[in-house]
Amino acid sequence: MEEHFWTSGADNARATTATNAIMIFPYPPGILQGDRIWTHLKQSTGWRSVVMAERRVTRCHDIAILTYRVSAEKPDVPIYKALCASTYLNDDDTWLRISHQQTMAA
Repeated sequence: MEEHFWTSGADNARATTATNAIMIFPYPPGILQGDRIWTHLKQSTGWRSVVMAERRVTRCHDIAILTYRVSAEKPDVPIYKALCASTYLNDDDTWLRISHQQTMAA
């Protein structure tokens, strides 16, 4: 699910994200919520390939936190490396992303 967040485009990301979610990206754009998320993701999704390392899942009842190191690649853009965390809520047997954060890594 998290890999599709990176590679499948903004429509897929929107379908798996709660309406009131918050996403934090390296400045700019910074902290985004609501429609501002989708304006940003239309320009920054669709990575050709992603490699995720140091994957961890922490779960407490209906909340799961996924953390990982990502290396993402797409044409004409330098390889993007970041430390990421996504928090999901199990809402009636559907996992929805309620937050996502990326911190650039060297």
